[in-house]
Amino acid sequence: MSRIPENLYYTEDHEWIEIEGNVAKIGITDHAQSELGDIVFVEFPELGDSFDEGDSIGTLEAVKTVADLYTPFECEVLEINEALEDDAEIINQDCYGEGWIVKVNVEDLDKSKLLTSLQYKDLIS
Repeated sequence: MSRIPENLYYTEDHEWIEIEGNVAKIGITDHAQSELGDIVFVEFPELGDSFDEGDSIGTLEAVKTVADLYTPFECEVLEINEALEDDAEIINQDCYGEGWIVKVNVEDLDKSKLLTSLQYKDLIS
């Protein structure tokens, strides 16, 4: 059974979002990392890049597949998790902690487009 922390928001694309003011930290869920298998490389966006809702903001390369990371809102990239450049497997080991992928600034944050932990649990069960 996948871990689904209650304090986070989720997307149907299996990302988790932690919101602090206008800053959203984004990573992939335990379910997603277990489906992908061993993650070997992360392609990050550039700092300052702007994206529209639904855009791919990076990719995760696993041994057997490549998956896009999508943003659920219009945003600007503030920070990337540089530790993943040397050790992408951190995502497999601690996807909700040290394995976060990107932090973005969100001007118009509409939480109604995100899933609660219960809604996400229903989605993957």
